[in-house]
Amino acid sequence: MIEWFVTAQVVVAVVAGLACLGAGALGRTPSDLSNGLTALVGVLLLAQVVVALVAPFVGNAPTGDPVEFWVYLVSALLMPPLAIVWGLVDRSRWATVVLGVVCLAVAVMVYRMGQIWFVQVA
Repeated sequence: MIEWFVTAQVVVAVVAGLACLGAGALGRTPSDLSNGLTALVGVLLLAQVVVALVAPFVGNAPTGDPVEFWVYLVSALLMPPLAIVWGLVDRSRWATVVLGVVCLAVAVMVYRMGQIWFVQVA
């Protein structure tokens, strides 16, 4: 992992989550903006997969358990597409709230992935 990229992912996911929660609180149904922000979070996770695959080969191995890291990453990777499908099927304000909650959950998971990669002692 790259430390600045982890920070950027967390910031983008939190901003997307708060925007979606705000839209849901205002009674807005899922829109291109809320789905697009959630898709952006998913695309950043795809980039993280590439970084996590390449990093150990260039001398940046995780200090924590790699299995735990990959379980977090795969789980987080599944969440945005499923939330977007939910938003396309359920056209209520609560689907927008679900998009926001998923983005915030991904932010927490990416933060934890950073801890696993950088902080723990093997």
